[in-house]
Amino acid sequence: MHGFSSGSEEQVFAFAGIATAVLDGRGAVVRCSDAAAELLGRTAAEVRGRPITALLAEGCRSAEHHFGLPASGRAKLRHRAGGSVEVAFRVLQTEAASESLVLVAPTQRVTDWEQGASVLRALLSQDRVGIGMHDVDLTLLWTNISSEMFDGVTLSPGSRLTDVLTQADAAVVEAALRHVLETGEPLICQNLHLWLPRDRERPLAVSLSAFRVEDIHGAPSGVVTMVTDTPEQQRARQRRSVLHDAADRIGRSLDVRRSAQDLLDVLIPDFADMGWVELAEAVLNGDEPPRILGGGELHLRRAAMASPYGPDAALLQLGEPVPRLPFTVELGEVQSGRPVLLEPEKVSLVLGDSAHQRLFLPEGGHSGVWAPLFARGLILGSVTVWRTEQPNPFEPDDADLMGEVASRAALNVDNARRYTRERRVALTLQQRLLPSATTDTAAAKTAGVYLPAGGGAGIGGDWYDVISLPSFRVALVAGDVVGHGLNAAAAMGSLRTAVRTLADLEFDPSELLSHLDDLVQQLSDGTDAESLIGATCLYAVYDPVSRLCTVAGAGHPPPVVIGPEGTTEVLRLSPGPPLGVGGMPFEATTVELAPGSLVALYTNGLIERGDGDVDAGLRRLSESLAASYDPDCPLNETGRALLAGFEDTPPRDDVALLLARIRAVPEQSVAHWEFAADPAAVAEARQAVTRQLTAWDLDEAAFATELIVSELITNAVRYAGGPVGLRLIREDALVCEVTDPSNTQPRLRRARLTDEGGRGLFLVAQLSSRWGSRYGQTGKTIWAEQPLIPNTVDLAALI
Repeated sequence: MHGFSSGSEEQVFAFAGIATAVLDGRGAVVRCSDAAAELLGRTAAEVRGRPITALLAEGCRSAEHHFGLPASGRAKLRHRAGGSVEVAFRVLQTEAASESLVLVAPTQRVTDWEQGASVLRALLSQDRVGIGMHDVDLTLLWTNISSEMFDGVTLSPGSRLTDVLTQADAAVVEAALRHVLETGEPLICQNLHLWLPRDRERPLAVSLSAFRVEDIHGAPSGVVTMVTDTPEQQRARQRRSVLHDAADRIGRSLDVRRSAQDLLDVLIPDFADMGWVELAEAVLNGDEPPRILGGGELHLRRAAMASPYGPDAALLQLGEPVPRLPFTVELGEVQSGRPVLLEPEKVSLVLGDSAHQRLFLPEGGHSGVWAPLFARGLILGSVTVWRTEQPNPFEPDDADLMGEVASRAALNVDNARRYTRERRVALTLQQRLLPSATTDTAAAKTAGVYLPAGGGAGIGGDWYDVISLPSFRVALVAGDVVGHGLNAAAAMGSLRTAVRTLADLEFDPSELLSHLDDLVQQLSDGTDAESLIGATCLYAVYDPVSRLCTVAGAGHPPPVVIGPEGTTEVLRLSPGPPLGVGGMPFEATTVELAPGSLVALYTNGLIERGDGDVDAGLRRLSESLAASYDPDCPLNETGRALLAGFEDTPPRDDVALLLARIRAVPEQSVAHWEFAADPAAVAEARQAVTRQLTAWDLDEAAFATELIVSELITNAVRYAGGPVGLRLIREDALVCEVTDPSNTQPRLRRARLTDEGGRGLFLVAQLSSRWGSRYGQTGKTIWAEQPLIPNTVDLAALI
């Protein structure tokens, strides 16, 4: 037939030794091959017509049957000489349903085939053993070598060695393979350094073995090659792997200790069995390390340790200071920025004391490397690794590799150190800019909580503030500057200072935000990206006498209020634009708050999560406030409970939270009168004040208060007209307020000796602890505050 070549049965490995027989539907032998008859010691004519079961010496070991016979299995056939022949067989269904084909082979031969196939599969599955089959012309017929082996070398059927090696190296290898073909002598583990045309910098170090393949007649039909790594190549590959891991894993963190641990994770367990990193105490705090040369106190602490075999309690532990060390040549090398090899005997000799030795010598450690963390001319610390289980000692090129990896890690440690310093400065700045965490006034008791983004990894421009205003009023503020770092913290400081200054002028919340918006536009000069400031703010003023709270917002989330009975309400405000936009007005909303209400001001980091649903965040906050509401619970504990959800997942943005428990001034502590613009009103006012102070048991404050009231009402009657309002408020201080319809700003001046007037406000300022004025929709109010323990004032000296 065309397309087929002739040859003996023995030449075809897959069919050698296989006997066949055809059975009818009853299992009788219809015909069989000569090999099948020879297994039984009979002729084919003697076998034909006999049932297959009559030829069996024992039953078949199989559970599946086909045409009354097992489909496959093992059996013993009766030999004509009286013995038995153990065989393996398989029954196949032919196209004629009444006939079956039985394949039979001696069990030992089948076992040999199976074991050979298993060995071949195991060999071919090794990713560091390359196998190739070449014909007599050394053309590649088959290989398992892939691009992942041997530095990317790839071979394909039909190629030759000249396709991947230089002409000179290919000629050397082919000459060795031809010698194997011609002589039959195997080539065993010949070390070669082969140069690849695409890589002229370093050779490929491999070990080559080769064996001749022969046909059934003993003629050479090809050669099989086996290529493995040499120890040199394995070390080179390990070094490249360490450098690759260092490039991939070192530098992912800006935490000093985490950076030290990343360095050890690269080196252990592939390069060494255990190790540790020691950093200068100054580096751990974010500062530059001192320049120390020689032995003695090195001011180092153990910052990281790693071992796959568990901790060694005898070694210096994490956080512990490194004890004094004597000066040695090795220490001098490390302090000069060079890695050194360590021998346990020499280390023991230098350290002397056995207890001291166990701090630095791990059990079983036979070879070590000590390398400095050297960056910008500074020794930030050092890294030490030991081999305890790996038998090969470190070599000089291992120390060089260690130095290269440590140098890369030192840069990252230095970056983390500088980040730690900047973060510490920003955090200190922000903490200094934030007010006291808790305040306690007649208007409200407050507590503030601040949580940096990422659990402390970033410092931003979120802030809160509590500002005491005259007449026992209080201003509650929450703000958020866009961005993080020193720029955001500094911008936050500027805005907080501006808010306090504007609050002292007692502007209405909407007017205050308008002035703050102008300031942000001035600060954002637009010359560069860093000068641009984006911010939001919420400003609320609460009056404990009227129990009214006036709130205005600039792009800020609204406050949440819990009433004394536990009901939760989100104050819906007229939204205003963020600060710095300009051209849009801010509107104030006034609500009445019941004493005992809890008001929460916050920044958007508290309600914005990954889903970006602000309304859902407001609902979560309201539900959390309602669940944690307890009138007897300290506000700082309530604040910590609200932020407890960030313990496992730190917020992506800063969170500032201000809680205020509202109070009210009792009605019996407030007295109010109104007078006409008549000089006689001065005497009436003095008499009313005297009676009220007597009723409050404040007779000792009557004299000073009468003088204050006389001067303020006299000025109102003389310069502003009527009606003139007078109000006294008693709390931890005594406040006197005089209201008139004029918008003229009162000014304090020192009168000359010849002046007949001009001393009124000067007397008011001397008799009170503080005074001032504020404007309403119509007119102004001048107020003066006195401590309830009166000051001793020399009136003669004032006059």
